[in-house]
Amino acid sequence: MPPPPFTQDDVVLKDATLRQTIRVAVGGRNIRLRFSNAFGGADLPITRVSVALPDGGQAGVDSIQPGTSRPVTFNGKPSVVIPVGAQMVTDPLNFPVAPRSILTVTLYLAEGQASTDITSHPGSRTTSYLLAGDHVEDTELPGATGTDHWYFLSGIETWAKPSTAAAVMLGDSLTDGRGSTTNMNDRWPDRLLDRLQSHPATSDIAIVNQAAGGNRVLNDGLGPNVLARLDRDVLAQSGVKWLVVFEGVNDIGTAEATPAAQKEVADRLIAAYEQIIVRAHAQGIRVYGATLTPFGGNTMYDDENGYREEARQTVNDWIRSSRRFDAVIDFDRAARDPAEPRRLNPAFDTGDHLHLNPAGYKALADAVPARLFQHRPLPPTFGFR
Repeated sequence: MPPPPFTQDDVVLKDATLRQTIRVAVGGRNIRLRFSNAFGGADLPITRVSVALPDGGQAGVDSIQPGTSRPVTFNGKPSVVIPVGAQMVTDPLNFPVAPRSILTVTLYLAEGQASTDITSHPGSRTTSYLLAGDHVEDTELPGATGTDHWYFLSGIETWAKPSTAAAVMLGDSLTDGRGSTTNMNDRWPDRLLDRLQSHPATSDIAIVNQAAGGNRVLNDGLGPNVLARLDRDVLAQSGVKWLVVFEGVNDIGTAEATPAAQKEVADRLIAAYEQIIVRAHAQGIRVYGATLTPFGGNTMYDDENGYREEARQTVNDWIRSSRRFDAVIDFDRAARDPAEPRRLNPAFDTGDHLHLNPAGYKALADAVPARLFQHRPLPPTFGFR
């Protein structure tokens, strides 16, 4: 929820301006924004929206470059009401953006949202700003309240060249970037985008980070489970050709530390991966499986009898050997301590023995072969294997 006074008993962000910065993956001349009311408890009335370039081209700043602000419309109008559970896209806007550039999106909500159930992203690793009143066009927001969350804005799309395609990263806090640097975009998907953009052969690949901290594959946690959010967060995204699945550690870590419970969660995770593969293949999307990284020594997930570690090894063995994924990305090997493989490499450990620091996230990005994102025709039997 937004910090006080922007959250009241029955309304959020009433007569308030919200300014957010986000990073664009691939460039283009025309853009459109996507706003979501997926989790709202009431309609979401947005009064005005603008897009601009941030001061210094930096993420997490509250000021914009003078003369760059442009109004955004919905069906030719400045305002929109997004029904409960729905999303709305803006009209296309001629606003050229460069690959990996930062954009500022500013909203004004005159009425606010009449609910304390709202659509937000807790782990944005990016600072947003809140200020009472309508300041959509203001170059600076003196006195604004900073908060490291995103609200309502769920994506930016660019009209790019025909060869452009997207790769979705489906994950939990390890992909959401816990342990990365706020406002520096050094999560492993960010680092992978940097790598791909640096080579002409892969410069047309957009990385779409669809991770949520605390997320699980099988059961709801912080947000709906992966099987429940697959349609919205992967299959409904524009231009998707590849999917990387790196999730399951929270399922193992929150299941009871008994042989029976851990066998059950490992079996169910494998069955869920099968479902994800089948459903993505039906949409012509190649699916890559990433092995689960170590959590030895973590006070919440590691157990003295090693039952959860055994489940992790079972899942990883299946990912590596089943040949069900179109390719395997061995994050376990990239992140583990060579001297003690059930633990993270100390050079990559934030200290909780579960999450990675920026060096660790770079190691994960470096472990992803760029060849996985080559444009290749699908085999005739794809989707029916």
